[in-house]
This record gives sequence, C-alpha cells and structure tokens, in this order.
Amino acid sequence: VHALGPGRSSYGYAPRFSRWLKERHAKYDAVIVQGIWQYSSFGVWRALRGTPTPYFVFPHGMLDPWFKQTYPLKHLKKLLYWPWAEYRVLRDAVAVLFTSEEERRLARESFSLYRCNEVVVNYGTAAPEIDLANAREDFFNGFPQLRGKRFLLFLGRLHEKKGCDLLTEAFAAIYNSARADQSLHLVVAGPCADEGYQEHLERMAAPASAITFTGMLAGTQKWGAFSAADAFILPSHQKNFGIAVVEALACGTPVLISNKVNIWREIATDDAGYVENDDLVGTARLIERWMGAAPDVHAAMQENARKCFARHFEVNRATDSLLEVLEGRHGGAG
Repeated sequence: VHALGPGRSSYGYAPRFSRWLKERHAKYDAVIVQGIWQYSSFGVWRALRGTPTPYFVFPHGMLDPWFKQTYPLKHLKKLLYWPWAEYRVLRDAVAVLFTSEEERRLARESFSLYRCNEVVVNYGTAAPEIDLANAREDFFNGFPQLRGKRFLLFLGRLHEKKGCDLLTEAFAAIYNSARADQSLHLVVAGPCADEGYQEHLERMAAPASAITFTGMLAGTQKWGAFSAADAFILPSHQKNFGIAVVEALACGTPVLISNKVNIWREIATDDAGYVENDDLVGTARLIERWMGAAPDVHAAMQENARKCFARHFEVNRATDSLLEVLEGRHGGAG
C-alpha cells in the first residue's frame, strides 16, 4: 500500500499519484483500476498512455443508466467531463471488465459517446468456512423470538434504492390478507444511516407482527441468518452485483430478487430463485410465488442455489477468469 494522497476535493485529485505511477509502471505487469468517476481512474490513464504497461478497468456498475434517471443533475455534471476523462479511460484500456452480462448491456445506455473492449468475467466470494449449524444457533441465541420460525431474509444497508419500503409494504399487506401464510416471517437485517427512513419502515411494518428488524449482523450471526432463512429477498431498484445475494447462494439459500439486480439472469437460468420487477406488484409476486411453491420445489432450489454459486460466483473460479484476461488467454471481447 502506497499512500499518495490526500486527494483534493471530492474528485480525489492527487498529483503525486500520476507521477508515482509514471515513474514506476515498468515494475508492474498490469494495472487494475477499481471504479471510475474519481481521479484514480483518470490518473492511471494520464500515467500509462503511450507506455507498454496495460491497464484494465472494473466499472463496478458505475455506468448503470439508473444513476442517469435517478440523479439527472449529477449526470449532467458527468456529461461535462465524460469526453475528456472517463471516455478516454475506457477507450484506451486493454479491457473493461464487467461482472455480469447485464452490467455490460446496461453500460451502453448511459452515454452516446462510448467505446471500449468489453469483457465479462466471473466475480464472487468465498463460501463460509464455518460450521453453519453452529452459526444458526448463534443467530437464534441472539434473536430467540425467531427460533422455530420460517422467515425471508433481507440483509444489507437499509436504503430506498434497495426497495426496503416495497418489501415492508408488500409483506405487511400479504401477511394481513386472507391468502397469508402466517407461519412465514420477514427479517430485515442491516444498518441505516438515516434514522428517519428506518422509523418510516417500522411504521409500515407495524400492522404485521411478523416483521423483525435486527440491526446490522456480522460474523457467525450473519452466516447463521443466511443459513436459517427460507429464502433471501432483495427487490432492489439497482444493484450491480449483490454480494449478499451470492453469500446466500453459498449457504444453499434460494434468492428472490428484482430484475434490476444485474446477476438476475444467472439466477433465473439456474433456477436458484425467483425474479420479478422492482415495483410493489413484483415484490408481492416474489413473496407469493415462494409461499405458493411446494416443499419439493423449495428443496430443489436449495440445491440449485449451491450449484449456481459454484458455477458462477465461487472465488477461485473468479480468480481464474480474471487471470485469463490479464494473461491474454481470453478469446477477445466478451
């Protein structure tokens, strides 16, 4: 780790960064840029253009048109420096690395001036190296009111972008309806920076006695929640990858997600869960489809979840996929 800051302004401009890299680039086989819209990406382009040192860029969903539609003023600001900065960064990279086919497709919709060598690579995480039975016990010791209950799990930062309000409203309405399966609960786990938003969710949840807010879970309690859940649910309006989705799959837990979570195609193809629109109707449909499925369907999806994780998202597979690109063994653009 080489400290080359501090960066100036929210853009992170750090002149020492480009100078340092320009003086030392020959020591490295390749440079990987994580993310765009900060000086770190443009600084790499400034330092490496005209040199033989290759660089690769992970946009990590930062080209998703959702941001253009949701924050039009910020997008206008980006338009002002796109042609002379990020466009060049992507254009001159050996490859721009997308972590799903959906991310690659969506990236083409944000800017009319767009050219790069697109490659889709595997991306993921490691399976938990703990005893899941012990982890489940740790979770239930922390939340004894959930012991013996079936529940859907939302785990992540509580934010409007993730559809938390849709989930709470849909679950409360279904729970209090004639079609309710009142043995099924909802667990909402995660921190919330905006106390007002969490209070809003709790007021929405009040009509349903089967919604539990646990706050942030970590360590064995987090893995215990994943493993104990009937299914993981994320009706997000935008999610480039969704590491929590993949962690659920690693535990053999099916996932109920919106079609704005960019790995939804892999989930649907492997029958590892259900996919619907990111609106109230779609969120309710996710819950109702799960409630209406037979036990043998649930069991099959649990097995499919494990296979989906191993096929697409296991960290060693992701490493091999990245090395293929870095070493030039990838067969061209994705």
